[in-house]
Amino acid sequence: MKRIVIFASGSGSNAENIIKYFNSSQIATVTHVLSNNEHAKVFDRCERLNIEASLFDRESFTKDDTVLNFLQVEADIIVLAGFLWRIPAKIVEAFPNKIINIHPALLPKYGGKGMYGMNVHKAVKENNETESGITIHYVNENYDEGAIIFQAKTIIDKNDSPEQIAEKIHILEYEHFPKIIEEVITKNV
Repeated sequence: MKRIVIFASGSGSNAENIIKYFNSSQIATVTHVLSNNEHAKVFDRCERLNIEASLFDRESFTKDDTVLNFLQVEADIIVLAGFLWRIPAKIVEAFPNKIINIHPALLPKYGGKGMYGMNVHKAVKENNETESGITIHYVNENYDEGAIIFQAKTIIDKNDSPEQIAEKIHILEYEHFPKIIEEVITKNV
């Protein structure tokens, strides 16, 4: 049974979806959630779902090896579900092609530092895009530049608000992210 550790910074809706998906899996289980945000709603979700969750700070993530050491013991694969910090090179190197992120746009469009959540959906709206979607990709040392694993698209109507675009993207995230994680585990881990 492969062990998934999820990183999350916010509400944790994708983390919860992934946890529930793998609850009945024969190949993997979510063992832990890590967050850099003490106010993240993901902690409430983890408590309700009976999943271990821990808070960490920037020093234990980037300077000392606290987070890396934890991952080397506890994780076979790492999933970023709304996690906003760039992954340090030492963690990327320790988990080659074993760190997966989801981005709420069709990369390479609307990627990079600061392009997350509603920032992405507002940019999609402002540029009058006719479609958007999700990109699931491997993580490297740069924001949103790792090899693309999967993309799914949705049509954007010219009258859609950024909030309506976000709703369409969430549907794609919930439908595809756990399945693609499972495929990656089955093939590579």
